[in-house]
Amino acid sequence: MNLMILISIIYLALPTILTLLNYWFTLTKPDNEKLSPYECGFDPLKITRPPFSIRFFLVAILFLLFDLEIALLLPLPWAIQLPYPTYTFTWAFIIMSLLTLGLLYEWIQGGLEWAE
Repeated sequence: MNLMILISIIYLALPTILTLLNYWFTLTKPDNEKLSPYECGFDPLKITRPPFSIRFFLVAILFLLFDLEIALLLPLPWAIQLPYPTYTFTWAFIIMSLLTLGLLYEWIQGGLEWAE
């Protein structure tokens, strides 16, 4: 019983101790040179972070959405072996329909037009 109490104390105290050690070791007081955008000795001549077009993020989100669609539909061939595969095919059809409707809406609204 004492071993269980010791293990539970270590289990609870170890993350706290590690967090405090991490905080203590990472305390730094940077000077102006470390806080500057460049450490090579000269001031930047132009803006170092050009703005991105919102279209780039829209295309990236659409890519992730359809990539997720593929990941959701990958187990579909194994659904044929289930006793009632129509249930799985129905949900796959619903997912495909919703994503197709979303793509059509995005296309109609002009969200996929890259050049304005």
